Amino acid sequence: MDKARILLVDDQPLVRQGIKYIIAAQSDMEVAGEARNGLDAVKLAQETMPHLILMDVQMPELDGIEATRRILAQQPDCRIVILTTFDTEEYVYEGIRAGGIGYLLKDTEPEELLMAIRATLRGEAIFRTALAAKLIGQVFQKQQADATAKAGVETSEHGGDTDGDLSLIQTFTNRELEVLQQMAYGLRNEEIAAKLFVSESTVKTHVHRILQKFDVQDRTQAVVYAIRNGIVK
Repeated sequence: MDKARILLVDDQPLVRQGIKYIIAAQSDMEVAGEARNGLDAVKLAQETMPHLILMDVQMPELDGIEATRRILAQQPDCRIVILTTFDTEEYVYEGIRAGGIGYLLKDTEPEELLMAIRATLRGEAIFRTALAAKLIGQVFQKQQADATAKAGVETSEHGGDTDGDLSLIQTFTNRELEVLQQMAYGLRNEEIAAKLFVSESTVKTHVHRILQKFDVQDRTQAVVYAIRNGIVK
């Protein structure tokens, strides 16, 4: 990747201009385009094929949550970070459910914004608000409950066949599930090691095994799959 292409989506020109100025000063990223609403974002995402999108929530014509769903349905490898003024339960929850792999507030310092963009491009998920950290656990629980309920229906209809996602869960050790959840919180390997009281090399081994079991290339894909399919408790 020569330069990461960033699509800016916000209905406020001053906000877009400010972020554009910050990104333009970086040697490893560039602004691929600007959209003022969700409909424009869906169209521009198809035209510019950005690596990452900074997505506002409240916009005219089509909100950022629905735009996120539509874009990821067409471009599942695109990484979308919700960047908003609102640290509310509804927006955080729906942003995660829609497939966003980051949630940042607009009062984030420029340096932190750039760090978050680079971390996301490396394959990390970034949820840096206290509310987001709380709600990720709720998303996991609801997704797992939904998957379990679905498996129960399919089992009764098909004579005991086991749902694929639940079979996959059984291949994970408890420690791997713990590491996966910390990955979803946006923690780096050294931070996970400190939190779980293990060595960083041990965490790296767990991360490698998680990626293998999901058959994905990076941490972002693993976290998004886990959120959408309830692989974590």
